[in-house]
Amino acid sequence: MAARRLGRSSWQQAVSLSRRCCLLGGRRERYRCSSSSTALGKTVDNSEVTREEIVLPRRKTWGKLAVLQTLASTVNRDPTAAHYMFQDDPFLMPRNAANSRLFSLSKESGRNAAKYIIKQFPQYFDKTFAEPNVPCLMPETLTPQIEGVSEEALKERIHLRRVKDSVNLFDQLVQAGTSVSLETTNSLLDLLCFYGDGESTAEKEEEEKEDLEEPGVNTSEQKAPRRQFQRGSQSSGSRWRENNNAERIFKIMPERNAHSYCTMIRGMVKHGASAKAYDMYIDLLNERHKADVHTFNALITAVPYLKDTFLERWELAKVFLNHMAQQEVQPNVLTFNALLKTLRRCGGVGRSMSLLVIKEMEALDIEPSLATYDHLLFIFYRGVDLCPSGIISEVLDDVEKRSFTPQDPDDANFFATAMQACCDLKDIKLAYRLNKAMEKGDNWKFLDMDRLNAYWSKFFSLLCMMEQIDVVLKWYKEMFPSLFYPTPKNILDLLQALDAANHLEVIPSVWEDMKQLGFNRRQDLLEELLHLMSREQHPDEIQLAFAKCAEDIKAVHEQTGREQAPLEWTGSALGHVALLFSRAGRTQDAWNMMERFQQINRIPTDQVMDAFLNCAKQTNCPDEAIKLVKLAASLGLPSSQRIKSRTEKEFELSEEQKKTLESIKSDSDSSDSDSDSDRD
Repeated sequence: MAARRLGRSSWQQAVSLSRRCCLLGGRRERYRCSSSSTALGKTVDNSEVTREEIVLPRRKTWGKLAVLQTLASTVNRDPTAAHYMFQDDPFLMPRNAANSRLFSLSKESGRNAAKYIIKQFPQYFDKTFAEPNVPCLMPETLTPQIEGVSEEALKERIHLRRVKDSVNLFDQLVQAGTSVSLETTNSLLDLLCFYGDGESTAEKEEEEKEDLEEPGVNTSEQKAPRRQFQRGSQSSGSRWRENNNAERIFKIMPERNAHSYCTMIRGMVKHGASAKAYDMYIDLLNERHKADVHTFNALITAVPYLKDTFLERWELAKVFLNHMAQQEVQPNVLTFNALLKTLRRCGGVGRSMSLLVIKEMEALDIEPSLATYDHLLFIFYRGVDLCPSGIISEVLDDVEKRSFTPQDPDDANFFATAMQACCDLKDIKLAYRLNKAMEKGDNWKFLDMDRLNAYWSKFFSLLCMMEQIDVVLKWYKEMFPSLFYPTPKNILDLLQALDAANHLEVIPSVWEDMKQLGFNRRQDLLEELLHLMSREQHPDEIQLAFAKCAEDIKAVHEQTGREQAPLEWTGSALGHVALLFSRAGRTQDAWNMMERFQQINRIPTDQVMDAFLNCAKQTNCPDEAIKLVKLAASLGLPSSQRIKSRTEKEFELSEEQKKTLESIKSDSDSSDSDSDSDRD
């Protein structure tokens, strides 16, 4: 309350001061800055004082997000918090990358379900209770308001993106003999070619990009199978059906202009009918129409589907470029991105021509987008023979200077592709430069949840490989879980980095992270973790922490849940756990592990046997040592005699214990004598 009163009084003082300045605007000449005269200690008459006018500053217009941006600049990212999109619901806090993807998709699926309900039942959402009412946050009106069969009703349904209703209403107009204007028919073609004759859904709001990528292209390859591309392209999207509504309406149009042909070409390319799109382009030329830049971009993107060999693809792309020059169509950045995307499918031809494409962009004063650099890096750094780091270094020189805005759907792939190139080159300095460029301005917005996790995963693997362990651990604490969730490979890389730097005391904290990530049942990670902890003797404090980790691993193997299959023990895992228990002085737990060797028909190593015997000696447990001798004798180990001798020398045995030990000796001797008689 005191703070509130203080703030209120300060605010009132500011208001009164502003009012005073406004009321005394005509008498501003009375006031002056007399700091200089005061400092000099001079007394000047008021009549001789030079009067200064106080000019109030004009009102400054702030952006809509200025206050939020100012508040955001006062806080830093919390490295222990999950992504902000998960903080609204505590039940959607992900544990690993798989949960992160699942929960993010679940939230988006919920939004789509809400949109579907509003679209299907708009009558239940006709009242507005919000105060104040923000129209942009309210559901859109998706119910047609114009009844009857008319061109205006058709325009309304096209605007509402009702594909089937628009086609039905168009057919009714044609059957009634009503002529539909060319502009309206072209709008209907736009709708049909975008959605591919299917109803509009939330998943199709953004145009699906074509996947023209062919992993592992050999530069010596001179021919690429086109059928494989046709099967791989737009496998998840809709296909262009023969004689669909778009083709039918296009054929019955009494008049067609360039927009009609361009729409059909782009729709055919989008939905996988590249050969039909090329034929439609030939018809456009025969009708003496000119294509626009977007149509040429689509045709250049479809080149790998039209030609087989690399040279033929490049020649066809040049044909389209020459046609653009002849028709005086100005290319844009998407044109060159489409050309570079085609060159990705041209092997060695693509490498030789891609740099010429970049120079042509510079000659036309067209700034590259992130997709331009993504295609360039893919051409030079996706293959068996990696190019030197000069090209990616020049790319980063340009990227570091700019804050990019989205221009191409492939812009989002740049940072992950560049980080993969840094990993392949094993160049940590380039990775640091790339990360700095990613954090500049709004460049980080190009990474969605999946790409963000892939980017940081590759960066962390490179850190584990090339950096000092202190730097690796610093990055690890800052990145997890606020930026990414480590993959099993990341955890394995971290364990190997700890091993190389001899910082194994950090392993218990890594094990806690593994349990949080759900990797405590990964057999490969458990084997590596146990191997590192049991390889050498450590101080008592570290050994106790290792024994606690071994106890957790033992519990993981013993837990039996309905949804989880039991984790089987391996001989090496049993030996490591028994060794860790023995070094920590936990004799009973170590003996429980030793008994399991006989249960699963495994043989303990001499190191495990000696470690358990040392543990029994330290805790003064001769009975456990005798049990070990019995176990070694029952398993027929060659070291049983040596263990028995050590037990006799290093332990103070009672008469009964000595007799027990002698009986073990006589049993082994009898078995030896029986075997000798059998041989005779």
